[in-house]
Amino acid sequence: MYIQIRLARPSDVGGIFRVRTSVNENLLTVAEMAGMGITEASVAEMIHNAPCAWVACDDAQIVGFSMIDPDEGSLFAAFVLPSHEGKGIGKELVQAAEDALFSKHALAWLETAKTSRAAGFYRHLGWGSERDIGDGDIRLEKRRL
Repeated sequence: MYIQIRLARPSDVGGIFRVRTSVNENLLTVAEMAGMGITEASVAEMIHNAPCAWVACDDAQIVGFSMIDPDEGSLFAAFVLPSHEGKGIGKELVQAAEDALFSKHALAWLETAKTSRAAGFYRHLGWGSERDIGDGDIRLEKRRL
């Protein structure tokens, strides 16, 4: 299996949403995302306006993605299909996001549930300076080396 990590294109949004609605943890439906203002159109526009998302492709199928807010310096999404977990794809997607964040910011941040597998994953990748932000969520930070 060869997994390619590349910048996302607006035409990838359907695959990104398929991944996002197929995960085991922090699952959101299309309707729930729309209620938060996250739609296929809004994500396509973000991708069109600035390099802010990366996809992992197994052949032509999108199996994971990461996404940042380049202005705020935050990593706000990193998801991999359950069938492709444990293969290093998430780590590569986060690395791509970190590279972009650290090209503009000395400090990057993210928010996640304190007891989630994601929190442990990010800690393993060197994210720290943990701060409780309420409702069971934490903020983690990482500094540019």
